[in-house]
Amino acid sequence: MEIYLDNCSTTRPREEVIDVMIDALKNDFGNPSSLHRLGLNSEKKIETSRQKIADFLKVSPEEIYFTSGATESNNLAIKSILNKYSRRGKHIITTSIEHPSVMNVVKNFQENGYSVTYLKIDSNGIISLDELANSIRQDTVLISIMQVNNEIGSIQPTWKVKNIIKEKKSEAILHVDGVQAFGKIPVHIKDWGIDAFSFSGHKIYGPKGIGGLYINKELKLNPVIYGGNQERGFRSGTENVPGIIGLGKAVEIMSNNFETEQNQVRNLKLYFIDRLKEIDKIRINSPYEYTSPYILNVSFEYVRGEILLHYLENKGIYVSTTSACSSKGTKKSHVLVELGLTDLQIEGAVRFCLSHEITKEDIDYTIDVLKDSVEEIRQVTMR
Repeated sequence: MEIYLDNCSTTRPREEVIDVMIDALKNDFGNPSSLHRLGLNSEKKIETSRQKIADFLKVSPEEIYFTSGATESNNLAIKSILNKYSRRGKHIITTSIEHPSVMNVVKNFQENGYSVTYLKIDSNGIISLDELANSIRQDTVLISIMQVNNEIGSIQPTWKVKNIIKEKKSEAILHVDGVQAFGKIPVHIKDWGIDAFSFSGHKIYGPKGIGGLYINKELKLNPVIYGGNQERGFRSGTENVPGIIGLGKAVEIMSNNFETEQNQVRNLKLYFIDRLKEIDKIRINSPYEYTSPYILNVSFEYVRGEILLHYLENKGIYVSTTSACSSKGTKKSHVLVELGLTDLQIEGAVRFCLSHEITKEDIDYTIDVLKDSVEEIRQVTMR
């Protein structure tokens, strides 16, 4: 039996996605920049995928750029915005629980003369809009906020940020890391006034090595990567044609199944939480409201998360202990530290990430294994 509950790290590609990618590898090998028929055919399929994504996000196709993934998308957005609008000022606002692909690039600018305000979070992992408003200065050039936190699933009220920017008569640009939000919760880029939005393929049952970036066409940003002027000059490099086609197919399926799968997962998460109450000395770290239905972070006291992970793995259950992009490090989760958890709770934190493939029977089996594993581990740790 195999139960995959690490879908925040990466998802299993849908069969339809795999099929179109295999076909693309065989038949769509022409360089999209070439003028012959094979090249033009590849270019046409790229634009078809771009249109599918634009339709899903309700934006213009010319505002969608393909990248190698979310890390590049976040870096491209932040660097190009700050480079383009450096004359406006050198102040950045972000949150204290951002993904490393945002946090580390912001820290790099901080080391090079920029001032950064890191917004704190409350017990539910949500920022204070009052603190945000009070943090905006005349020289604030960028506000970067993760829509859905990748570790605890808290949803930030980014739909209110643009109005605050306008009320403060600021020209600050709003970038949103939408990786865990894309295809998982409703997002209204235009209505919310988002200027740049990052997303990735392998979080939505698509391929790895492909992602995207929405950029408001009014920004007119300069590239960070120079070369053959692909992606309308903003992101040079020969396009990953099979990856783009696979991403387009994943978005097409996601668009058709969005509400059904979201409701299914939401009900599963509620059932999971209810059954977790059967285990003593635990803490649900994900908020009950303003939270992604796909993410559930739980602390098992007197249990090391890494040890529990391997106990579950031996029974065919796959989970994670922190962000997969940094899980091999030795540092504590900065998200759980900011949430105010004790060392005992941080050490015992495990992240369960659901998908439409998970069933109620899978949850029952997981709970049974959790009960036995936690009890066995505590027999050693609680002596």
